[in-house]
Amino acid sequence: MTHQPVLGIIGGSGLYSFKGLENIETLELTTPFGKPSSPIVLGSLAGKPVAFIARHGIGHWISPTEVNYRANIYAFKQLGVSRIVSISACGSLRDDYSPGHIVIPDQIVDFTNRRQRSFFGEGVVVHISPGNPFCPDLSNQLLSAVKETRAMVHKGGTLITIEGPRFSTRGESNLFRSWGMSIIGMTAAPEAFLAREAEICYTTMAHVTDYDVWHMTEEPVSVDLVVRTLQHNTEIAQETVLNLVENLTRVSECNCDHALQNAIITQPEVITSATREKLGLLLNKYIGS
Repeated sequence: MTHQPVLGIIGGSGLYSFKGLENIETLELTTPFGKPSSPIVLGSLAGKPVAFIARHGIGHWISPTEVNYRANIYAFKQLGVSRIVSISACGSLRDDYSPGHIVIPDQIVDFTNRRQRSFFGEGVVVHISPGNPFCPDLSNQLLSAVKETRAMVHKGGTLITIEGPRFSTRGESNLFRSWGMSIIGMTAAPEAFLAREAEICYTTMAHVTDYDVWHMTEEPVSVDLVVRTLQHNTEIAQETVLNLVENLTRVSECNCDHALQNAIITQPEVITSATREKLGLLLNKYIGS
């Protein structure tokens, strides 16, 4: 594949083996932050180049805490990806967001505590502004793509990201509900924040698999329940990606592609050559090479 992908997809194995994906090849990349979770699958969908990463590795062997989020996002940046759709499971913290539904959230609360949240540091201080952590333009396009499948989809809501890999206690689940959280997952943070630092549009297609453990009359969350729901929704996810790629457009209202413009506070002359070499893909646009 010679053209840069129009879309990067982070998800599971069911998303890079579906009908319509042509000219498939795999690419082993290394980044200044290590290797991505899996080889990157490149292919052509609806005549357009796309790229896929299996977030938890082929065979799902990487824990949410152990995912190399920085390498995954940086690898997409190396390929010239400007838009990312994350596809993941989530638990519902609301009665009206039912298992089997899809949610496109508009906010994140980061409740993790063991993850590398930034590309920067080591002599470069950057303060990005993720007030709206999901790209509104790409989220709206994703919403339209899901609606074409006739699946039940909800636009908006706050996704709280917990460390995992364990599920919540009932006390934690009820606490998150009292805070006004809508859904709960384990991977959106720091993924969304790193995408913003990389100036890549990012949105999430969250598949509701359960009611976490707060709902006393419904089946509590379990691995079996999550897997069953995701398998059922794989076809919806595949169809959605196809719809999105077919109709993908660039809207000028999006500001993601210059998120670093006023975020770098370190003076260029004090940034070391080693740091410039490591982070040049992100910084050179603003500080020169």
